[in-house]
Amino acid sequence: MSISAKDVKELRDRTGAGMMECKGALTESKGDMEAAIDILRARGAAKAAKRADREAREGTVGSYIHMGGKIGVLVEVNCETDFVAKTDGFLQVVRDIAMHIAAANPVAIRREDFSAELVERERAVYREQMKESGKPEKIWDKIVDGKLEKFYQDQALLEQPFVKNPDVTVGQLITEVSARTGEKIEVRRFARYALGE
Repeated sequence: MSISAKDVKELRDRTGAGMMECKGALTESKGDMEAAIDILRARGAAKAAKRADREAREGTVGSYIHMGGKIGVLVEVNCETDFVAKTDGFLQVVRDIAMHIAAANPVAIRREDFSAELVERERAVYREQMKESGKPEKIWDKIVDGKLEKFYQDQALLEQPFVKNPDVTVGQLITEVSARTGEKIEVRRFARYALGE
């Protein structure tokens, strides 16, 4: 099967992947554009995982002001090179993450960042709920673990569904950007301010 240059260009425009990667993915998917996108996303995620231990010391601090100045966010997002830090795509993602933080109000970046005290306090609340529920004690631990998992998904930035596309998490969004840029991308820290809080 021959793959047309037009198809390769379309795939490249949609994914940001290199020409040869696009051609290979189209060949592998027998010309199916959506399957080729999935192949490239999977490869990009694998490459991003390999970059996880590299240093990301460049980047930018982005900001977002919402509701006429009632909520403001500062977020530091790092990458490996100054070149990527200045691209429109990277700057847009930083702004999107700041906007997401304003809307979703996460407590921490990742689940590992929660203090042991906070996790234990949540676990104690859920166990107390189980005592009040009348459910059999033998299933309490499983339910408590499920509620704790939901807590992480609701409160850890990287696990929250992205507000502009709830089909992906913020962590998956960052992995996709990392795959496109070929660099490690990470949220280093953020601060969210709300008037009166």
